[in-house]
Amino acid sequence: MSEDTQTPEATDQADQGPQLRLLTQYIKDLSFENPNAPASLQAGQTPAIEMEIGVGVQSAQEDIYEVTLSISIKATRENATVFLLELVYCGLFAVQGIPEDNLGPVLHIECTRLLFPFARRIVSDLTQDGGFPALPLELIDFAAVYRAGLEQRAAQEGAQQANGDGTGDDATGNA
Repeated sequence: MSEDTQTPEATDQADQGPQLRLLTQYIKDLSFENPNAPASLQAGQTPAIEMEIGVGVQSAQEDIYEVTLSISIKATRENATVFLLELVYCGLFAVQGIPEDNLGPVLHIECTRLLFPFARRIVSDLTQDGGFPALPLELIDFAAVYRAGLEQRAAQEGAQQANGDGTGDDATGNA
């Protein structure tokens, strides 16, 4: 019989490989405005919906990241605002054993995919609680959103290098 000097816990951790755990999720900011109520609640033409989605990642502490999903929705009818909704929904994720070059896609794509169903439910419930039909958000391809962000940053860096002196100053005011 052979002796194993490692504890079972140490063996389990070594065998697990890369790990991604959702520690908690929460609403960081939420706003719903119904500026023209009760007139905006009257039946009429279906409002036009404009939606913006944003994803942000920030290190909270070693191996723990806050992933932020921002959703902004503006509904208008005949140039009048029907409602405005802004949601910032976050999750804290523990990440271990994931190579540095894969960390960006994991945080921006996979973590956001985990948060989206909960943010989607909040948007649906909030529009319904505001007196409107529930607004079910379509599924979002967060991989495409991530790729578009990378392409936009690369284009901005290329334009800065072509136009500037390479000091890294952003004279255009882009954030």
